[in-house]
Amino acid sequence: MRTAIDALIQELDQEARTTRRVLERVPADKLAWKPHEKSMSLGQLALHVATCPGAIAEMSQHSPFPVPEFTQPSAKSASELVPTLDQSVAKAKEILGSMSDADLGKMWRAVAGNTEVFALPVGAVLRTIMLNHWYHHRGQLSVYLRQVGALVPSIYGPSADENPFAVRT
Repeated sequence: MRTAIDALIQELDQEARTTRRVLERVPADKLAWKPHEKSMSLGQLALHVATCPGAIAEMSQHSPFPVPEFTQPSAKSASELVPTLDQSVAKAKEILGSMSDADLGKMWRAVAGNTEVFALPVGAVLRTIMLNHWYHHRGQLSVYLRQVGALVPSIYGPSADENPFAVRT
């Protein structure tokens, strides 16, 4: 039984449903919008959110991992975001499904040239970088949605636009 891996997959599935609702709200005509000149555009951030699970699960399988130059491509259209998320989640689940709980304890290293930037167990890479990092950027994306006037879905509780706990008559 792979209880830790199975728990990660279950959480990934649950959070993917929530992330899908956020990405579905990205307005097609606002992809270039930025809250600040130093910030990613809405299209860049949304594509980053869509690709995080698969890209980081893949990254966790390569150690030492050379720290890349972080360039963020932008979504070309809002309609590509949900299919990209679906592909990314499927890739992450495939990678997780091939792992054992023992694999989570193996050390993973990020390097810049010959310098170790940090080292973590693979399980911590998946928890902190794949999942927590993903949630961080999804929350950031929800703020972008509010700023451009889009409706913000419920994430962990009611938003100003959606209350899944409201009594329906």
